[in-house]
Amino acid sequence: MAILPIIETPDPRLRTISTPIEVIDDDLQQLIDDMFETMYDAPGIGLAAIQVGVAKRVLVIDLQEPTEEGGEPVRNPMVFINPQILEGSEEHSLYQEGCLSVPDQYAEVERPAVIRASWMDRKGVIHEKQLDNLLATCLQHEMDHLEGILFIDHLSRLKRDMVLKKLAKARKDNAKAA
Repeated sequence: MAILPIIETPDPRLRTISTPIEVIDDDLQQLIDDMFETMYDAPGIGLAAIQVGVAKRVLVIDLQEPTEEGGEPVRNPMVFINPQILEGSEEHSLYQEGCLSVPDQYAEVERPAVIRASWMDRKGVIHEKQLDNLLATCLQHEMDHLEGILFIDHLSRLKRDMVLKKLAKARKDNAKAA
């Protein structure tokens, strides 16, 4: 397994529309393993292949939610190959979202609160489930990457510009400190 470099905005590759996975082979299994290692190292709870420079419709999620208040996070790695949203609820929820490709920047994004989704797992088994809460939000966020969309694209122009200015300032400050 390897930790892969994560592409950050404004890299134009993040705007690429990813292509469907046609074959689940050893190369894909290796990519999935590398994506998990990269995501855990970052640390994050979701990662789409395009974020590591691979324009394929595969993403990984692990919410790492503690089993009890104050407990250690429990890993529950999930793989979504060629995911699709079949239905979204009329009810929406707001989540403070961040993104490994827009480091250390966060903003509230409104999305359907409940979705019905289908996908293949890493063994090629097809799943169709209703998802809610953080998992529904995270899957929608990561699926946006497959379409070349970032969470900041859901913000007003003013809020998006503020986030991008903060990111530019943070990069400038980090460059000075280095």
